[in-house]
Amino acid sequence: MDRIESQMVSDTLLLLARLSLSALFLVEGIAKLNAWGPSLAYMQKLSVPGELLPAAVALELGAGAAVLLGWRTSFAALALAGFSIAAAVLFHNRLSDHGQALHFWKDIAIAGGFLALAVSGGGRWSLDGLVQRRAVVLS
Repeated sequence: MDRIESQMVSDTLLLLARLSLSALFLVEGIAKLNAWGPSLAYMQKLSVPGELLPAAVALELGAGAAVLLGWRTSFAALALAGFSIAAAVLFHNRLSDHGQALHFWKDIAIAGGFLALAVSGGGRWSLDGLVQRRAVVLS
């Protein structure tokens, strides 16, 4: 595979990574908006302050959209990596329960995907990539 083909594959995979990772947070942010009461009750049941729900929804939707579009990708990916780790620790910390342990490690794996995206950036097919290409043309 030559350099151009390799770059095309890399850009395609980065786009797919952004789409798949952001979809989870966009869907969950919308679900929390549509089920505000049950979401609030679930948080409070696990001793997580309900006042954090608006911030959680804003982060899921805002950073999720940023990752989807590839805008400030590294920053948004780091924010969602931190969110995923917090969710694992706050909501899935009963590791003796197989189901909870599975959710804990899935959240950690999602955080790992976001950390890799933070390092790689959004790729050519992102707003970050567009801005970078325009900066090169203008310089």
